[in-house]
Amino acid sequence: MAERTSPLHRFRTELTVTRIANMQYFEMPHGFTTKPDCHPFCELVYVDSGSIWVESNAFSGRLAKNELLIHRAADPHTLRCDEGTPNLIVIGLECASARLFPFSSAPMPLSEALGRLLVEIVKEGRNVFLPPYDIPNRTDMTKRSDFPFGADQLIKNLLECFLIKLIREREQPPLGEGEHATDDLRTGEVLRYLENNYREKITIEELCFLFGTNKTTLTKDFRRLTGGTVMDFLAKRRLREAKALLRRGSLTVTEIAEELGFSSVHYFTRFFRKRENMSPTEYASSIRARFEGQ
Repeated sequence: MAERTSPLHRFRTELTVTRIANMQYFEMPHGFTTKPDCHPFCELVYVDSGSIWVESNAFSGRLAKNELLIHRAADPHTLRCDEGTPNLIVIGLECASARLFPFSSAPMPLSEALGRLLVEIVKEGRNVFLPPYDIPNRTDMTKRSDFPFGADQLIKNLLECFLIKLIREREQPPLGEGEHATDDLRTGEVLRYLENNYREKITIEELCFLFGTNKTTLTKDFRRLTGGTVMDFLAKRRLREAKALLRRGSLTVTEIAEELGFSSVHYFTRFFRKRENMSPTEYASSIRARFEGQ
C-alpha cells in the first residue's frame, strides 16, 4: 500500500525580530530627563502609568498612560518626566520592517489584549536577562547562563506576535467605547473572523473557544452590536457572495457551492431558494434576462 503524503507549506514571514538590546521596566523620577539617545535599533516605549514628554525627529509630545511609541533606528530621542513618577516599559529590538514606521510619529493606545501580551514579554524577559531592570538608557544587559528551555526563542516569537497584532490593530481599530467597550472589542474581533472565514464551517462552540467567552455572552453581545445572530450574519454573508458570483457568471452552480463551503450543490440550492424564493439557476437567468432586455 502506497504511503500517503501531504504537501508541506512554507511560512510567509512578514516581519522578523532579529536581535534584542534591552528590556526594562522602571519608575521615572520626577524632573528626570534621559540623556540624548541614538542607536542602530528600534526602541519600544510604553507608559504603564502616568505620562512622559518625548522628543525625537519623528514625534514631539506627550505619551500618556497605556500609549506606545516605537522610535526608529538611528532617530535621536529623549524622554522627560515633567509630572508625577510614571512607570515605563522600554524594549530595544532590531526589526527592519517599514510597517513599524507609523508608530514612531504618533502614540498608539494598546488594547487590553495587547497590554497582556506585552506583560508576557516582560515576564519572559526576566527569565532570560539578569537584573537590574530599572536603569534608563542601559545598553549592557546580561543574559542568564541557565534560563529556562526555549525562553530566548519565546521572547522573539512573542515580540513578533505582538508587533504583528499591533500593526493589525492600527489598520483595523477595535470597535467599542464606554460601558460595553471590552464586549464590543471581542465582538468586533468575532465579526472580522467571520468576514474572513465565512466560507468555512463555523460553530458557536468554536467561536467561544477562539475568543474566550461562552455561548450566552457571545450571543447576547453579538445581537446587541449587529441586531442578529452569528448564524444570521453567516447566512447573509454567504448569500451576498453567492449572488455576486452568480451575477459574474464565470462559475457553475456546483463550483459556487464548493467555493462557499456548502456540503453539496443540493444543500446550496435549498439554502438559496429559502432566502430568495428561487433557485440559483433561476436567479442567474433572471439577471441575464434583465441585462439582455436593456
